[in-house]
Amino acid sequence: MKFFSGFGFANEWILFKEYLDRGEYTVAGFSYGAQKALGHALELHQKGERIQKLQLLSPAYFDHLPRPIKQKEIVNFAKNPKAYMRFFYKKVLYPATLDIELFTKEPTLAELKELLFFEWRGEELQKLQEAGVQIEIYLGEMDKIVDAAKAHQFFKEYGVSHLIKGVGHLLR
Repeated sequence: MKFFSGFGFANEWILFKEYLDRGEYTVAGFSYGAQKALGHALELHQKGERIQKLQLLSPAYFDHLPRPIKQKEIVNFAKNPKAYMRFFYKKVLYPATLDIELFTKEPTLAELKELLFFEWRGEELQKLQEAGVQIEIYLGEMDKIVDAAKAHQFFKEYGVSHLIKGVGHLLR
């Protein structure tokens, strides 16, 4: 399995072990890492390399947000990255109580821009689906980072989308 980490995270795959298929031909990613996982899966497919499963854990889906809201997030991060990340991690954790310090890292402004302005393209997911790639999406109903209902509505067209009750962004 190839795993891609979320914004401000590193090595957090262990938090998702009950969801992950650790098979050799699986590509997975959490939040921002789900965007990276899709890109990697498309690369593998384009090269003719084998990929069996794409797992998107709380994919960072912001396609519906207006540009001014995204710009405001960037300005707030640029003003005070540490305060921004403290607030961000609180939202990521909700409703779980968990010490995530071991899994955090300092993100960059460029990563935040990439995260917010990424566009999920249905035709890319469909291309993988048509090639026989199993696509699994896991979303927490109580997510404070993404609108899980909107994300679920989008992703269920391209794979098996699970909207899990009582959990947040960390699927806990």
